[in-house]
Amino acid sequence: MKKHSTIRIMLMLLITGFSTAVYAQKDKKANADTEAWRYELEVAGTGVQGTYLLKVWSYSKKPNVAIEQAKKNAVHGIIFKGFAGDQGILGKPPLTTNSNLEQEKDEWFKAFFADGGKYQKFVSLASDGAVAAEDRMKVGKQYKIGVLVSVNVALLRKDLEDAGIIKSLNAGF
Repeated sequence: MKKHSTIRIMLMLLITGFSTAVYAQKDKKANADTEAWRYELEVAGTGVQGTYLLKVWSYSKKPNVAIEQAKKNAVHGIIFKGFAGDQGILGKPPLTTNSNLEQEKDEWFKAFFADGGKYQKFVSLASDGAVAAEDRMKVGKQYKIGVLVSVNVALLRKDLEDAGIIKSLNAGF
């Protein structure tokens, strides 16, 4: 009887360990795709005051990874790239003009964009993660996936200012 319990416990530990390793490997691939910061932003409409409604085009070998990483890409784009306007909606410049900011504050941004990181506080999927057929394309060996997201830019800007990452709008030159 004791032998069966030991075998059962060992089997449970083995299954748990394998599941954890597979999940960690999936996260590692997702983060590798994100760290390349390969994405495109386009204005998708007007959001409520202080927010931007964007379509984020993310690239990955797996469509579900691209969908998950779209939120990180949206926040990264707002901070570092900005986006062009379209159909009467004005584009927006990035929140920072310092092209070296990401390297200068490397540790801060790694924590900010980590899985479960603070970036999640400022972004949400506008379409509950649903992707229209025309927003899912195969490009070579990767997928290009378009996801609608809403970014609370007012809250993001305030948080970055409070952390000393970017200068306040009313700070002197």
